[in-house]
Amino acid sequence: MHSTTSISVAGATQMARPAVATKSKSDEFVRIENVVKQFGDSTAVDNVNLSIAKNELFALLGSSGCGKSTLLRMLAGLETVTSGRIFVDGEDLAAMPSYKRPVNMMFQSYALFPHMSVEANIAFGLKQEGTPKNEIKERVADALNLVQMSKYAQRKPHQLSGGQQQRVALARSLVKRPKLLLLDEPMSALDKKIRQKTQLELVNIIEKVDVTCVMVTHDQEEAMTMAGRLAVMSEGRIVQIGSPSQVYEFPNSRFSAEFIGSTNLFEGRVVEDEPDHIFVESDELEARMYVSHGVTGPLGMPVGISVRPERVKVSLEKPAAPHNWARGVVSDVAYMGSYSLYHVRLPSGKTVVSNLSSSHLMSEGAPSYNDDVFVYWSPASGVVLTQ
Repeated sequence: MHSTTSISVAGATQMARPAVATKSKSDEFVRIENVVKQFGDSTAVDNVNLSIAKNELFALLGSSGCGKSTLLRMLAGLETVTSGRIFVDGEDLAAMPSYKRPVNMMFQSYALFPHMSVEANIAFGLKQEGTPKNEIKERVADALNLVQMSKYAQRKPHQLSGGQQQRVALARSLVKRPKLLLLDEPMSALDKKIRQKTQLELVNIIEKVDVTCVMVTHDQEEAMTMAGRLAVMSEGRIVQIGSPSQVYEFPNSRFSAEFIGSTNLFEGRVVEDEPDHIFVESDELEARMYVSHGVTGPLGMPVGISVRPERVKVSLEKPAAPHNWARGVVSDVAYMGSYSLYHVRLPSGKTVVSNLSSSHLMSEGAPSYNDDVFVYWSPASGVVLTQ
């Protein structure tokens, strides 16, 4: 039985999908080897290697122009590979046209035919393949039932809500029984409230069918809510791969730390390095930073220390510990209901962000705008970044 991990992203607590257990080579379903995609002199995808397990829901996450959609389109056969190889279920897709691939893609626009009913939209691909009528009827009925849209079978797309249209597009993708389902920004057309509700609905539907899923998104919360594993991309390369909790709690670079959620990043240099701890001095802080694990590198090595806002405390009293604190002034307070977001300006000019729960503020007292305060965090809260 899998367990889920609670992750705070930009102040909102998300329940991450269960991480996929380590897979053996025989469980590998999608393999991308040294894939490069060039458009003229521009490299959109730069030597990407990736392995995805059977029945895994995997997310490619990154900002616009990072190469994630190009990689998805190469899987679908909508873009050719400049160099490298792509395998799906052991088959080399290099010479296979898109219409013969065991792959179906759900576009962010949904691309439903406006003049067709829901039922006809779902049946369209099967009719094009010459599937027998009785089989079409049965498979379409099963697909409608799967996405809970049976009672809307005769409606036209304009008579449906955005969330309902998305389910129809998903049913149309699944009715052809693809081995690999590709989702391109699947929630971008929905407003925030519907998007949050639909994310888990979509995952639950996908988990009911025997399909491996790769989704592309720039929305961190969407990737961390839906995916068992994700890859962070930047400038055509994969920066980090892991479960949502691994990537959030243990970023491997400044880019990952700042892209996934928000963080306080302190620049400094290692002044003491032991197997179980290091001390870091920073011009941005009065006190030394103490991190409860060692690093490999020479003394004086420049590092960044990432501390997530929910791990930073704010107090009117000076903390007892001799490290991991700074004095400052509250420059802004944003009340968000279950928590408040504090911005504390330090003498160095740096602003530290703290995410304090309402229950903590009720028990400890809530500092106000322009108050003199101290920010502090535990030795286990900092993550050392050398890249």
